[in-house]
Amino acid sequence: MNVLQTADYIVFLIYFVIVSSYGMYIYRSKKNASTSSNEYFLAEGSLTWWAIGASLIASNISAEHFIGMSGSGFAIGLAIASYEWMSAATLIVVAMFILPVYLKNKIFTMPQFLAKRYNGTVSTIMAIIWLLIYVFVNLTSIIYLGALAISSIAPVSFQFCVIGLSLFSIIVTLGGMKVIGYTDMFQVIVLILGGLVTTYLSLTLLSEQFGFGKDILKGLLVLKQEAPDHLHMILDKSSPHYAELPGISVLVGGMLINNLAYWGCNQYIVQRALGADLKTARKGILFAAFLKLLVPIIAVLPGIAMYVMHQNGMFQKEMIDAVGVLKPDQAYPTLMNLLPAGLKGVALAALTAAIVASLAGKANSISTIFSLDIYKKYFNKEASERKLVLTGRWVVVAAMFIAALVAPALKSLDQAYQFIQEYVGFFSPGVLAIFLLGMFWKKTTASAGLAGALLTVPIAAVLKFLPVWTNGAFPDYPFLDRMTIAFFLIVIMMVLISLLKPEPKLEHEMHKIEVDTAMFKVSSEFIIGSFIICGILVALYTVFW
Repeated sequence: MNVLQTADYIVFLIYFVIVSSYGMYIYRSKKNASTSSNEYFLAEGSLTWWAIGASLIASNISAEHFIGMSGSGFAIGLAIASYEWMSAATLIVVAMFILPVYLKNKIFTMPQFLAKRYNGTVSTIMAIIWLLIYVFVNLTSIIYLGALAISSIAPVSFQFCVIGLSLFSIIVTLGGMKVIGYTDMFQVIVLILGGLVTTYLSLTLLSEQFGFGKDILKGLLVLKQEAPDHLHMILDKSSPHYAELPGISVLVGGMLINNLAYWGCNQYIVQRALGADLKTARKGILFAAFLKLLVPIIAVLPGIAMYVMHQNGMFQKEMIDAVGVLKPDQAYPTLMNLLPAGLKGVALAALTAAIVASLAGKANSISTIFSLDIYKKYFNKEASERKLVLTGRWVVVAAMFIAALVAPALKSLDQAYQFIQEYVGFFSPGVLAIFLLGMFWKKTTASAGLAGALLTVPIAAVLKFLPVWTNGAFPDYPFLDRMTIAFFLIVIMMVLISLLKPEPKLEHEMHKIEVDTAMFKVSSEFIIGSFIICGILVALYTVFW
């Protein structure tokens, strides 16, 4: 039942007061006499490595992980964890090869990189695409899933949750990147502890149902015995979920493209590291990679445990909606409702922390791109620092308002996490192709970049809908495989355009990004940390292949 006890309200109130007070302290103690745009949007290099790493994870982990990924764990199994575990490996690649290029060339926004490497047209097109995706896919899905989860475990309506989450996030975001970055460390601690509480409950409930008492290790053993089909990382073509996670593509195909685009070419992720020096930024990213290894424990395992319990007669009504349809995304809220007084408040605080931190991070990046790459470039080229910051704050309010209006339209979704991944994947292949060729192939022309920007979504759409248009004559590829095909098509197209119509030497010099081998040297500590992470990943995929 969605009832909170007095202890739950007290725990949640403590969380709210601490976050608000700490955020206010950071805002006042680190505030300069006049807030510059760099300070507001990038924290002006003041974030420590642990703040960068925590903020990366806090911005990444949200309701789609607790609710959506747990729902996919219920429906698909451990294979969905590849999104998290392969992200850890991807973060190492980003820290080694992509981040140094941004810092060397003093890049503050992703559209700025495109403007410097290609031209203003490519930059503006991608800026508009990013803004649309961030508002209508990212913000809306987080608000929707967050409101769905909180209204399922607390005696408040879905509409009230939408309004409350939006307002809380606006307050945090208006303080700027410093407030977001430092409060995110506390948010990460809360969300991991709260997530572990729910995981512990799910495994002990499972153990108890099968007569072993409240033994977490026995609960893991029951998972292995009762759901062996849910404990494979690599699905073969016989799996009913192969279309969502197509075999080896989760290692070297579309998953890699998806992750590189997300972690390496994504404003609300890269922004955390852009204001720091390279050594600090790399430490922060490596810290985030370690934290990434924990996410399936708190997000996927509870969903698999709920699957086993549901298959054995428990929680039948809770997992069915009003018209009798099984809803996997109800797995996590159902578990949270079983927590005892006090601990339910901890889990609620963890969920809220994840939602608010992620919303704040995305909203800050929306305001950064709009203010620096749209407003200053096209509406007010002489805008003062104060005007840019003020514009950024108004954009935060507007973006959150739009997302809150659109969020209820997502109620028809079954597995929201898969929806997010597929439709973000419409533009990820093109984004990655444009950035990688722009960084590492000097002959890439502005015309090729423009073609990549314009055609990434149409190519992805054709690959998705062509099987329907041709009545099955064209193969219906899994969406991760479609991303791989789209990526290579765009790369080939950009290479051909660049070779067939090279830029004049003078124009080519204007589109220069500095890259040298010295940028890619890493410390021994980074190498050791990377080997440890990769060793853990090899062990996990070997055991759960």
